Amino acid sequence: MGCFFSRRRKPAQGGQLPLQQPAGAGQDAAAGEQKAPQYSWDLRAKIDPKDYTFSGLKNETVGRLPGKVAGQQFVIQDCENCQIYIFDHSATITIDDCVNCQIFLGPIKGSVFFRDCKDCKCVVACQQFRTRDCRKLEVFLCCATQPIIESSTGMKFGCFQYYYPELALQFKDAGLSIFNNTWSNIHDFTPVSGENNWGLLPETAAVQDYVPLPSSEELKAVRVSTDATKSIIPITRGRRQKNSDESCLAVFFAGDYTTANARKLIDEMTSKGFQLVQTKEVLMKAEDAHRVFQQSALEFIPLLEKGPVVALEFNGDGAVEQCRSTINEVFSGTKVFVSESKASASQDVDNFYNFADMQMGM
Repeated sequence: MGCFFSRRRKPAQGGQLPLQQPAGAGQDAAAGEQKAPQYSWDLRAKIDPKDYTFSGLKNETVGRLPGKVAGQQFVIQDCENCQIYIFDHSATITIDDCVNCQIFLGPIKGSVFFRDCKDCKCVVACQQFRTRDCRKLEVFLCCATQPIIESSTGMKFGCFQYYYPELALQFKDAGLSIFNNTWSNIHDFTPVSGENNWGLLPETAAVQDYVPLPSSEELKAVRVSTDATKSIIPITRGRRQKNSDESCLAVFFAGDYTTANARKLIDEMTSKGFQLVQTKEVLMKAEDAHRVFQQSALEFIPLLEKGPVVALEFNGDGAVEQCRSTINEVFSGTKVFVSESKASASQDVDNFYNFADMQMGM
């Protein structure tokens, strides 16, 4: 292997090298600077944590408009007597040491964690919900997994109900289904014998009585409605006592209008006095179909490849007959699984939701 040595030039008079450089060297250097590669992380806008934090506020109304959080993490801490509105989707949110605050949190892709908070009223949509060392929180909740409370007392829960035009797309951006909401299936990590650390809000509870519409001029630009009939999330009874011993299961299969069809059936049934108990959106395989749909499985198995199914449980005397007639009249060209009789419907509901809970790790 050859070796290369630079040849030292003799110092000029005075002991210094002559200040000469090859012709064009300056231009080459400049060109080299211009050609320096740019990487994607150089071009990315720098994130300022202050833009994603509310800290140490008192008696203020603050918030973020749609598009201003755009999937970043957010922190709310040491706030008192504040109204806080996050009208956008986020990655995760932590709320620490807040007192007597009213909080709206748009869809959260991961977890929301309340720590050391008390006397707060909240509207929250998330993948995971957890509290620790909290007291007297009242929460209208949409949660894809089982909510967990730890070392917390006086907790009250209701079903998420909220609307503004950007909210549906924010749910999609956060990877949340409007049909997966276990708001009333609370797990108390630290139960106390003989005491109940949580309960449900009254059925008549109205969101605006707990978390009012924003009063600041900037936030009024978001066209919010707390009317339950406009809610992005279907209002479900959850674990409340059922009014009837008759339920009906209806399952829509993936397609262009699955969500719209499910919403339409909900509107039709609830307008006739039937109650929506629970909803679920989940992927199914052929073996799942045999377990859930039994004799009808072969008819529906080819539809499972298109995507997740949406299941609805309705409750009320005559639910099966009314659900079947509504589907025949309104959805005549759409394949829908519906319980055949009151006798089989209870087993249909159990079969589907036992499968769905196992699928989602509940």
